[in-house]
Amino acid sequence: MSSNIKIQRICKYCKNEFTARTTSTKYCSHKCNSRHYKEKIRETKIAKSNQESKEEITFSLEVIKAKEFLTVKEAATLLNCSNRVIYYNINCGYIEAVNLGQRVTRIKRSVIDRLFEVR
Repeated sequence: MSSNIKIQRICKYCKNEFTARTTSTKYCSHKCNSRHYKEKIRETKIAKSNQESKEEITFSLEVIKAKEFLTVKEAATLLNCSNRVIYYNINCGYIEAVNLGQRVTRIKRSVIDRLFEVR
């Protein structure tokens, strides 16, 4: 089926004006069509990855909040600081912790909660 229709359109990808031969044409060339498709796929993957990251962070915080004894890494995640800050506060005596062996330091959750009580 051939058509003699000539419609002036603007390409969805490059925003240049072109002459379309059908009423459903959106892109000036196959190249623009492919690039726009890849861009949409890329944005979809990034959005999905960001959503998974948010869910993972939320999930890990919920798991940490439910625990009675925390590792240094979990305490750092809960307080939004680095592991070194937690170790520094343990060494200074601000945070009470039990060292059960090399790299096996545990902090009671109630000790973390007491840090924020008004005296």
